[in-house]
Amino acid sequence: MRRNIWTLLCAVLTLPAWGYDRVTGHDFASRSEVIAVNGMAATSQPLATQVALDVLKQGGNAIDAAIAANAMLGLVEPTGCGIGGDLYAIVWDAKSAKLYGLNASGRSPKSLTLDYFKQQGLDKIPSHGPLPVSVPGAVDGWFELHDKFGVLPMSQILQPAIDYAEQGFPVTELIAYYLGRSAPKLSKYPGFTDTYMPNGVIPAKGDVFANPRLANTYKKIAKGGREAFYKGDIAKQIAAYMKANGGFLSYDDLASHRSEWVEPVSANYRGYDVWELPPNGQGIAALQILNVLEGFDIQAMGLDSADYVHAFVEAKKLAFADRAKYYADTDFNQIPVQQLISKNYADKRRQLIDMNKAAKRVDAGIVHGDTIYLTTADKHGNMVSLIQSNYRGMGSGMVPGDLGFMLQDRGELFALEEGHFNVYEPGKRPFHTIIPAFITKDGKPWVSFGVMGGATQPQAHAQIVINLVDFGMNLQEAGDAPRILHTGSSQPTGEQMLDGGVLSLEEGFSFMTRRQLLKRGHVLQQNSGSFGGYQAILRDPKTGVYYGASESRKDGQAAGY
Repeated sequence: MRRNIWTLLCAVLTLPAWGYDRVTGHDFASRSEVIAVNGMAATSQPLATQVALDVLKQGGNAIDAAIAANAMLGLVEPTGCGIGGDLYAIVWDAKSAKLYGLNASGRSPKSLTLDYFKQQGLDKIPSHGPLPVSVPGAVDGWFELHDKFGVLPMSQILQPAIDYAEQGFPVTELIAYYLGRSAPKLSKYPGFTDTYMPNGVIPAKGDVFANPRLANTYKKIAKGGREAFYKGDIAKQIAAYMKANGGFLSYDDLASHRSEWVEPVSANYRGYDVWELPPNGQGIAALQILNVLEGFDIQAMGLDSADYVHAFVEAKKLAFADRAKYYADTDFNQIPVQQLISKNYADKRRQLIDMNKAAKRVDAGIVHGDTIYLTTADKHGNMVSLIQSNYRGMGSGMVPGDLGFMLQDRGELFALEEGHFNVYEPGKRPFHTIIPAFITKDGKPWVSFGVMGGATQPQAHAQIVINLVDFGMNLQEAGDAPRILHTGSSQPTGEQMLDGGVLSLEEGFSFMTRRQLLKRGHVLQQNSGSFGGYQAILRDPKTGVYYGASESRKDGQAAGY
């Protein structure tokens, strides 16, 4: 008897601490997937997820739910998004069995020229204030999505956000932290304190915060549609505010704005079609990375290996060199998208990778020719992949009139170098970091996903696909797995990569892997908070059952019914 007890005790003591609640055996898994039949929503804030589900239960579809969630996020997560920013979306329409892409990004002011920046002695567009402000495209994006696919009236879709804006909501720890970081920089701009510091202080964790100004703006949009925002009182207030504060964004810039329906582009990765939107966004960088990595046996390398991390980082450097040169507004340049995402091009670029040495400099190939992310799905099989942002967290600092939202600073991403694809020009869309993604298998929808976080996004998109396809992870594990982040590549604003950039690895990569990477010439640094924010929905092609996953690093929630 004593021997049996000792044997049992030894067996228990040798079990991993995570053994019983993670049946897959991955110690990095934060929780199991969420599974439901009638609908699913995954957003970066639980209240927004609940609003999306409520809209689905009221008879709305995935598109209605996505718009409602985005409106809610503009209230509860102003540190990442809002109607002063831009929007991109990929929609799987079950009726036509087809993907649709929407580019709802705004253009630069028509009265602001490259010469102005030269006259001011600027070699880079400022990150805050009036100069980086471009036309906010999100509201037009909502109505384009709604006009094409929506079911419920917009007044009903926006009502939950209006109610919360009037009555208030408890601020989460994460949002309170980012508000606190933003206030010192942005409170000097007119309108910030009136909207976000109503009592003279930034809301703290657990404080109930209301934004009645935003509620009134949402009411005007619900009643007057896109015209209220781009041609009505809202547009007039924005234009007057910008003029009074040294800005160039005008009423005409707003009134002439339009979104654009675009064809998503794809690359096949080991039998799975991965879809992104074409430039002016950076989505095709993820496709370029995957195309290069398809030539390596990633599964055999394993996640925690120097070979995998090295191959990934070197493929990223190649893609980002092309990103710096070619990604820009297609209305002003002929972007060689199909060549950049072709297998032949990837084969040539792959030959530049030395598996024993980190590249210090990478040139573009020769070819011719914080943010929020959310995803929704409904019982009919419609799925939405939507990303929306003000850039640099809250945006420019410019909070017009009594409208309750901040204008974006996307214009900072223009280059000021003449001849550059992404050089500043009036009425031009800047290079964009925000990208939604989608995966299909054999022509059927499989995964709608995205990862917010600036230049992290295409790197993380590629890693999510690799985690699902090569490493066989489930949807939640694919987001929980430790991430690779390389910074310092050449930028679309003109900066060049210096000394190979810097590599950050999340906790979960072993000391041995890190040591081997150092030997190959990588510069490693600790990074505690730039690894992005993930949401995803997977649809089982046989049963139609939805699986939801959300980011364990942020406030996110996936929920279904």
